[in-house]
This record gives sequence, C-alpha cells and structure tokens, in this order.
Amino acid sequence: MLLLASISLKAQDKIGITEEDYQNSSVQMADGMRSDGKIYVLVTIIGIVLGGILVYVIQTDRKISGLEKRFNK
Repeated sequence: MLLLASISLKAQDKIGITEEDYQNSSVQMADGMRSDGKIYVLVTIIGIVLGGILVYVIQTDRKISGLEKRFNK
C-alpha cells in the first residue's frame, strides 16, 4: 500500500541559486517577528519548554536512582 502511494510522488524541481541569493543577509520572518515584539514571546516559550524537559529529566533520574538503591539493598 505504501509502495502504491509513493509511486505518485515526485521530487521537487531544482531552484537555481543566483548571486543575489548570496548577498541576502536578512531573514524576513525573524525581522518581522522582532519588529512586532513576538520574538520575545517565542524565545520565552522555547525556554519554558526546554526548562520543563530539564526538570522532568532530573526528576526521573532521581526516581530511578532511588529505585536502584532500594533494589541493590
């Protein structure tokens, strides 16, 4: 079934790279978000998510360490 679905798929056409592409040093999406002040919201949300993952990993490690100590006794 997957084979039948993949037969109809095509690769995307190549897009030529010009000298103008190398001279472009601005990122429109980031510049737009920075001017609207939304970049700070994005950075805050990413920080909260990464902080939550870190707390979860530390708590899980402590629980596993406690189980290992009880198991080895």
